[in-house]
Amino acid sequence: MYKIIASDLDETLIRLDRTLSPEDVAAIKACREMGVKFVPATGRGYGTVDGTLRELGLYDEANEYVISYNGGAVTENKGHRLLHFEGISFETAQELYRRGLNYDVCIHIYTRDMVYAYNYVQEEIDYLAGRMEVREIFTDNIDFLKGQEIVKALYMNTDYAYLRKIEEELRDITGDLDVSYSSNRYIEFNHKGVTKGAGLVRLAQLLGVDIRDTIAIGDNINDLSMIRAAGLGVCVANAVPEAKPFADYVTKATCNEGAVAEVIRRFVLEA
Repeated sequence: MYKIIASDLDETLIRLDRTLSPEDVAAIKACREMGVKFVPATGRGYGTVDGTLRELGLYDEANEYVISYNGGAVTENKGHRLLHFEGISFETAQELYRRGLNYDVCIHIYTRDMVYAYNYVQEEIDYLAGRMEVREIFTDNIDFLKGQEIVKALYMNTDYAYLRKIEEELRDITGDLDVSYSSNRYIEFNHKGVTKGAGLVRLAQLLGVDIRDTIAIGDNINDLSMIRAAGLGVCVANAVPEAKPFADYVTKATCNEGAVAEVIRRFVLEA
C-alpha cells in the first residue's frame, strides 16, 4: 500500500484559477483517513503554502510535511519545523543575478523568508498575486543579502526557447547547480543534488517508508526527479510533453478536473 503521496501544487493540485477542486480536497481527506500522508512538493517557499494547507486540514499539524524550494527544504507543518535545508552560496546567487541583468527576464532571489524580484514586470505581478509575497528591488547587485541563507535563484520569461538559450549560455557557471524548469515560465537554479526527488527520498527515509511505497504527481520539468524517484510516478493530463514519457501513469483529468483525486481513487482508495 502506498504511504506517501507527494504532489506538486501549481498546475497540478491547484487549478488555473488558483483554487482547489472540492473533489481533490475530499479525496485527500479520504486517503489521510487511511493513514496515507499527503505532502505538497513545490518550488515555492514553505511559508507560501499555508493557505493550501488550511484548505486540506494540514495547517500546523504535527507529523505532516511539506517539500519546498524544489527540495531545498523539508519541513514539518507544526510550527514550520525545519528538518532539512540546502541552498546556494551568496557568491553563486550574486553571479546569477549579475548575469541575469543581461537578459530580458525577471530575476528572483529566494531567501528562507522572502523572495526578491528585479524587473518585476506586470505579467509576473499578476501571476504571483495571492501565491507569495515578493519584494521588488532595483539594484545591480544583491550585496544587501550578504550573510543571509539563500535558497535558489530563477529567471522568468514565458518564451521557453529563450530560457533554453540562456541555459546554454550559462553553462560556464552552472556546473555545481541543478537547473530545472517550472510553470512554463521559469528556469530555476538550485544547489547540485537539490531536487524534489531528493526531497521525497529524504522524507521517506526520515519516516521509515520504502521509496517504492510513494506516489509523486506533477506537471513540469522540475517535477521529473520525484516522478522518477517514486514508486509510482504520475503526470497530470496538462503536463508538459517532455515530462509525460517518464511517468508510469498519465491522468485523464487536468489540474482543473480533479487529476489528484483521479490518482487517489485509482491507486489508493480502490486499491
